[in-house]
Amino acid sequence: MPIASAPDLSILIVNYKTPHLIVDCLRTVHEYTRGITFEVIVVDNESGDNSREVVLGSFPDVRWFDMGYNAGFARANNRGIDQARGRLILLLNSDTLLRDNVLKRCADILDQQPDVAAVSPMQVTRHGKVHVDVFHGFNQIRRFFFVFPSTPFFQRLLLKFLPDRQYTDPNQVDWLAGSFIMTRRSVIERAGKLDEDFFMYGEDIEWGSRLWKQGRILMLRDAYYVHLEYGSSPEYQQTAFSHINRFKTQMQVSNLLWIRKQYGIGAYLVLILHYLTMVPVIFGWKIAVNLRDGRPPLAQLQNQVEFAKKVGVFLRFFGKTLFNKTYFYKI
Repeated sequence: MPIASAPDLSILIVNYKTPHLIVDCLRTVHEYTRGITFEVIVVDNESGDNSREVVLGSFPDVRWFDMGYNAGFARANNRGIDQARGRLILLLNSDTLLRDNVLKRCADILDQQPDVAAVSPMQVTRHGKVHVDVFHGFNQIRRFFFVFPSTPFFQRLLLKFLPDRQYTDPNQVDWLAGSFIMTRRSVIERAGKLDEDFFMYGEDIEWGSRLWKQGRILMLRDAYYVHLEYGSSPEYQQTAFSHINRFKTQMQVSNLLWIRKQYGIGAYLVLILHYLTMVPVIFGWKIAVNLRDGRPPLAQLQNQVEFAKKVGVFLRFFGKTLFNKTYFYKI
């Protein structure tokens, strides 16, 4: 049961127009969590709806804080961290559900293994299928950023230049997705809070690079939580998907910022030059295919035009990202 003061765990949830998801999430938290005291802090990013009434109507013990503007993920969680009273801190998405007493298990690991800096279960769908597309290595996600043909040759080439870090513990990873990260307050005090330059996406990877320096990062292969993955507002969702357009624009602006912060100017410029080079390449390839198949040369160029537009958005942030300027990187 949650208590009024000095809880073991502070659960932080950022809200942006998702009150019913939060209610569903908290029902599972209360249903399954035993053997650990906790508080729930919800930080609202100016939802402009009845979120507060819905959540507090079901869970009046929730501590509610208003940001006053759409502050994104990092700043809102940092507000929650500042208000948290627990010795353990959990970042938890609103679109998640627990299936068992995984909070106690994660807390026990942090309490009993001081060399562990952060821990999370694996993500599964509502139907229990593991999210196989979730990245857990820094270079794993960096390889995904390159828009090369998905052939064995290019996959081997990328793996050669960006190999994965190897661990003896199968649970150990480079970083954890921001939908569930449990750590200690003492670790945050050493590593720092989330980087507030990020609006949404990428901040969990960058934070993970600093948490990683404080100890082992564990993703438990035999523990699970449900991640529904439809919590964010439509303007931040992917509108179309293809091999060349597999990035959400806001996501990739943030990812490029992460690359610059963690790997420096060179790694950032390589990606920018790659995207600039790929614009004429993908247009030229499609025009050649059109001519081969007897279509007008400028037919069916929607994917290519969309990719070029996204590169244009990346370039809007080029100068600020290149010089790692303190800024709110929100499209």
